Amino acid sequence: MRQTIFLLFILLAIQVQAQEKSTLVKPNYQQASKFSPDKLKTMIFSTDVNPNWINFSDRFWYEYSTSNGKKWYLVDPATKSKRELFDNADMAAKVTRIVKNPFDAQNLSLQNLKFTDDEKKIRFQVLSTKDTVKSKEEIAKLKTKSDTIKKKLFYLEYDLATRNLIELSDSTKEKSRAPWANFSPDTMKVYFAKDYNLYWMDKENYEKALKDDKDSTIIEHQITKDGVQGYAWGGDEYSITTGGKEDEEKSKRKSVWLSWSPDGKYFSLSRKDNRTLSPLWVINNVADKRPTLETYKYLMPGEVDSTEAELHIFDAQSLTSKQVNVAAFKNQTISLWTKDADKSSYKGKIYINYWLGNNTEFYVARSSRDLKRIDILSVNAVSGEVKTLIEERSNVYLDVRKPTLIQNGNQLIHWSQRDGWGHFYLYSNNGQLINQITSGSYNAVDATHFDEATKTLYFKANGREINEDPYYEHFYSVNANGSGLKLLNPGDFDHQISTSTSGKFFIDNFSRVNTTPATNLYAANGALLLKLEEADLSQLFAAGYKFPEPFKVKAADGITDLYGVMYKPYDFDSTKTYPILEYVYPGPQTEAVNKSFGRSMDRIDRIAQVGFIVVTVGNRGGHPARSKWYHTYGYGNLRDYGLEDKKVTAEQLANKYDFIDIDRVGIFGHSGGGFMSTAAMLVYPDFFKVAVSSAGNHQNDIYNRWWSERHHGVAEKVSVKGDTTFSYQIEKNTELAKNLKGKLLLATGDIDNNVHPANTIRMADALIKANKRFEFLLLPGQRHGFGNMTEYFFWKMTDYFSEHLLGESKSDDVDILEMNRDKALKR
Repeated sequence: MRQTIFLLFILLAIQVQAQEKSTLVKPNYQQASKFSPDKLKTMIFSTDVNPNWINFSDRFWYEYSTSNGKKWYLVDPATKSKRELFDNADMAAKVTRIVKNPFDAQNLSLQNLKFTDDEKKIRFQVLSTKDTVKSKEEIAKLKTKSDTIKKKLFYLEYDLATRNLIELSDSTKEKSRAPWANFSPDTMKVYFAKDYNLYWMDKENYEKALKDDKDSTIIEHQITKDGVQGYAWGGDEYSITTGGKEDEEKSKRKSVWLSWSPDGKYFSLSRKDNRTLSPLWVINNVADKRPTLETYKYLMPGEVDSTEAELHIFDAQSLTSKQVNVAAFKNQTISLWTKDADKSSYKGKIYINYWLGNNTEFYVARSSRDLKRIDILSVNAVSGEVKTLIEERSNVYLDVRKPTLIQNGNQLIHWSQRDGWGHFYLYSNNGQLINQITSGSYNAVDATHFDEATKTLYFKANGREINEDPYYEHFYSVNANGSGLKLLNPGDFDHQISTSTSGKFFIDNFSRVNTTPATNLYAANGALLLKLEEADLSQLFAAGYKFPEPFKVKAADGITDLYGVMYKPYDFDSTKTYPILEYVYPGPQTEAVNKSFGRSMDRIDRIAQVGFIVVTVGNRGGHPARSKWYHTYGYGNLRDYGLEDKKVTAEQLANKYDFIDIDRVGIFGHSGGGFMSTAAMLVYPDFFKVAVSSAGNHQNDIYNRWWSERHHGVAEKVSVKGDTTFSYQIEKNTELAKNLKGKLLLATGDIDNNVHPANTIRMADALIKANKRFEFLLLPGQRHGFGNMTEYFFWKMTDYFSEHLLGESKSDDVDILEMNRDKALKR
């Protein structure tokens, strides 16, 4: 009898195991390969309208691509009209006659299209297959004189009235501005940095430099003489490659960030002595015959910083300067604000960088190192007097935005989170609060325009509309006294706004992750003028694409709403069970949760096609677009603050959907997501089974000071003698290496000068010392984003998750056939 019962149990176990096996999906590499970045280019075309405002008017043109090719349109909001800029078939024929390369209506490639000043003609460029010799200016810039041949670029002009197309000579080509040039408001002088000092030259010599920047007859005038590397007036390089190139680099003209008074009598700039700051190094093993060493200054959290920011004002006539006393906090930051570009910012084709202010006064921000104190200052250019207008104070870090000057600078609109939400406040120019303009449990952000005649502020905000995802951005208007708040673009979508120069009209690109993107044109009062476009996704859907699904869950506190997106395989079968992958990025400056339709699918949509349920979700301490409480939840706990919310999200979704296998949970992410995914494996080792962590800042004490100190916090200590020091303590992934139970793949680029490879190497070191098995992938010659090895990394990640969560992969195949097929298609 006992033997019979035992046999029954064995048969039942075998049957259950067979049933479980039958519900498991197999990795579908072919499905994933259908949606590679190269293939998506043939399935997703334009998804938004990017307006080109014509000569600072309200009229604009734009180009838009569909599966029928690209077209160019001209829109006049005043007359509610939209028309094709030209007939594609006619233009293709005309271009073909001149260029001698065949084009047709569906295959027409025009580059750098611009209207002439009289708006009667357009000019553009067309690249041909004809060989031609490079110009003398181009040859002069060549490192080797052997490569003197290029494909001819035709410069063409089209008359909109007569429809006549002509070729222009190279001499009529609009010369591009030298990247190192900063023009004075009268455009007669050009300022730049060289040998770490400040220089200027007149316009005549600038024209020579445009033709040949090594012309020995160019006359330059040196302004400063005490600039050195690390304590420069400009041109201090982020990194320097050793090997005898340093002298060559420092002698080149470099850009310098000057901001000008409107009358051109003064300019200001900041300077900081970084000579005592410690460097970092990366070695590029695949750069040249010899591996090259790059060395660069890199501030790490908690380190002693003996440098202080300086603010200087120059008299443009005498070229004498004075240093302004803006000191208030140790290791403070000074932000020099510049005026938003408008018609007055351009003198002909030359852009002038004006300071935010009037002829004699401009505005800057002063921030303490711990970012708990921020001051808005006015600086008098004549006397150097500094006035503190607005003080912001907090027990957590503060954000700051450039104010909007109104009433000829007599008043300013200031942005603050002082009541726990981002809102606008009206101040007099002497720092007196007049009134709060916006208020309530929502987040007001960018002020786009202020109408002086009606005293109306136009701004973007999110979280105000009931029953919508609080991240969806909208456009609003409100009176300066705080009355008359009006929603200008209703609709349960995320809205991206572009306003005309005058502020009388705006373009609204809107979508959700599960809707087709569309674009409308509105008047400033919210009246719909034109429905401009709806994206063509026909090819994408024909390939089997299906929209992902937004969802809402509760955070681990059972109270806070979290918003996420679920991505399923396009051949999803509800009778099957799927592992769940969480794609993570902790923020706090953003969250890796898409809110609108996007063309980039390589990290989320595509890996779902292999056979996974992939989810992205926010976490407390994430995106700043919500309340200040939500945004700063992780302050002081930068390693662990978001992990519990990721765990409970997977649990809630598994409770709701039978197709999710909660015993097979994977997690992956890049940069901050690389650090977070590894932390999840170590803090919850029995829950998260597999992780792929790329370019992670596993030791935030060796990551950059800005991010670490800002979001985690740094303690400022003042001794009885008045000496100020800073201390920084943070928990690291390496401290928990002994906790690893699951499968972990670490990856890094070997010349990552953002998140240094030492982060990943030290994580590997800790795991080795803890006697743990794990995988390590080094991507040669790659920086933080992995560059041209991104696709290779995707398939390595696919192999890893497939092997350890689906039970099989193609990792035994030496060739990555999916990449080889895409490569063959390109030929």
